[in-house]
Amino acid sequence: MKKIDAHLHLVRDLASYKGNGRSNALGNGLVVWDSGFKTRLFPAGWGDDAFRADAARKVMEDHDVAKAVLLQGSLYGFQNYYSWQVAKAAPDRFAPAFSIDPFASEAEKIVKRHVEDLGFRALKLEVSQAGGLMDYHLPFDLAEDDRLGKILDYLSSYPGFAVAVDYGDSSQASHQPRSLARLAKRYPDLDFVLYHLSFPKPGKLDLLEKELALFAPLPNISFDLAALQDIAGEQTYPYPFCQEAVGLAKEIVGAKRLLWGIDAPWSATFNDYGQLYSWLEDAGIFSEAELADVYYGNAERIYFKADHVAALKASRDPLFEGDA
Repeated sequence: MKKIDAHLHLVRDLASYKGNGRSNALGNGLVVWDSGFKTRLFPAGWGDDAFRADAARKVMEDHDVAKAVLLQGSLYGFQNYYSWQVAKAAPDRFAPAFSIDPFASEAEKIVKRHVEDLGFRALKLEVSQAGGLMDYHLPFDLAEDDRLGKILDYLSSYPGFAVAVDYGDSSQASHQPRSLARLAKRYPDLDFVLYHLSFPKPGKLDLLEKELALFAPLPNISFDLAALQDIAGEQTYPYPFCQEAVGLAKEIVGAKRLLWGIDAPWSATFNDYGQLYSWLEDAGIFSEAELADVYYGNAERIYFKADHVAALKASRDPLFEGDA
């Protein structure tokens, strides 16, 4: 069955910045941050200190992944321009999302350049307190912050613009389901995608149930299923807790609002990439038609709208026009 990976990170040059400082590549896929935290970011064979387009295409071809949504994250450093270059060369295969720090003095200029010149039609907001904006800025209310509000006001002039949000788990100040619900009501023409299914944790499915019930009446909020295994601490296939959480989500919000994704490369260092999609087939949660939506149709509808693809095809970078 063909698939769209709705949560893929390309890394041309590692430029991480989080609360524990900047990253330093050690080679062989390993990285150490200024704080001394050391981890593997890239699976063996994917890249020593990067995960570039050629490597991503090979992974996709090996697993029958037809398309991918290219996201940003503080874990790798924003790769906005590289994502645009890759997607511009293959706009029917890649949908790029850019990230922005709303606290930057030229934030509005940055947003307009990416939307008006580079043709982006998706924004990734990584606001979590464990690696996003609230890891290196003081916490703020997503629905009340004027800086973020100005950006969303502008994006709302492009109906169907996708706004992807990673707001961390329930232990973090960034975890603000009510604020996100308010934003979805305020901007009904924006498509919000809440990443990692609102971070379900073992023993807290009642919290997930309450949050999904809050979002259920808001048709412009969908959810991706990336990295649920990492969040739950499950490395034993077929990930029974993740199956339970996704079954609950289908029951409350329906299969049309769930998007498959991996959150590679990092998530593929914990679990096999192939198993990170086959678990949904083996779970028996979805009919074949529903699984086709989760694997492909829902991401196609949100990220690969005809006008989105057209904007990317028509995009140009005036800064480099005329260069040899």
